[in-house]
Amino acid sequence: MYATQSDIVTLYGQNALDVADHNRDGVADSAAVTRALTSASGEIDTYLHARYTLPLPEVPGFLKQLAVDTALYRLALSADVLSEEHRKRYEDALGHLRRIAKGEAALVFTAAPATGGIDVSGAQPIVSGGPAKLFTRDLTRDL
Repeated sequence: MYATQSDIVTLYGQNALDVADHNRDGVADSAAVTRALTSASGEIDTYLHARYTLPLPEVPGFLKQLAVDTALYRLALSADVLSEEHRKRYEDALGHLRRIAKGEAALVFTAAPATGGIDVSGAQPIVSGGPAKLFTRDLTRDL
């Protein structure tokens, strides 16, 4: 998992877990929170797999934020208390993940992993040859 219940509290405070209080006893259902965080991590993996070898060598803080926002969206949706703020944070998280998958953004690791962290199995070769040049110094000298 990319985030924990304590990460939710650290980022948004204890009140953020109100969406996980299904029986309204004032205590978040830890099992529901764990399920939501696991589901969020799985969703994140579907995007990261396009560019990175999983599991990641470490979890960047930004990725924790995306996991928390996705999990809170899922918890609010299941508790039927979804707010526009939950939806906006989730959509922003998906936007970031799409950019990462396309290579328009990247995860930043504190220490470079031994393999570079990027799956290069689909990388294209560097082309060093090709057809003869149309414009060379000799051909364009008298122009």
